[in-house]
Amino acid sequence: MKQDRQIDDLDRRIISMLQLDAGISHQDLAEKVGASAASCWRRIRALETAGILGGTVRLVDAAALGKGVNVLCNIRMRSHARDARSAFEQFVDGQPEIVECFSMSGEWDYLLRVMVADVADYNRFLMNRLLGHPSVAGAASHFALSMTKYTTAIPI
Repeated sequence: MKQDRQIDDLDRRIISMLQLDAGISHQDLAEKVGASAASCWRRIRALETAGILGGTVRLVDAAALGKGVNVLCNIRMRSHARDARSAFEQFVDGQPEIVECFSMSGEWDYLLRVMVADVADYNRFLMNRLLGHPSVAGAASHFALSMTKYTTAIPI
């Protein structure tokens, strides 16, 4: 259940620390933010209930798992009808290679971030699945040469 909740300075410090290390113990978190462990625990639960904090995950080194190629792919839709968009978004949700999808304003309708092993792997994905979707009119692919910044932390 999500509810409106104002966050204060202590909440901000807790959120900042959890974004750096979600596995930190309540006691260590309390020491770093200047509060008691019990207070930190209660605030974390309240932030979760309010929908401010989501599930805890571990970050994975994509290259170590053989998925070191990032492709940013612009998508142009054949139709902007609700059912076409819905079908495409359901398709996207079922593609593990697509790790991010944004509905866009401007010339392109969607921006996808696709993680694959290599160019051949992306070519197979693009030609056999993405361009085969009936809602897709076209795509433009941009291969990331390197990643100069990556963070999951939201500025607060």
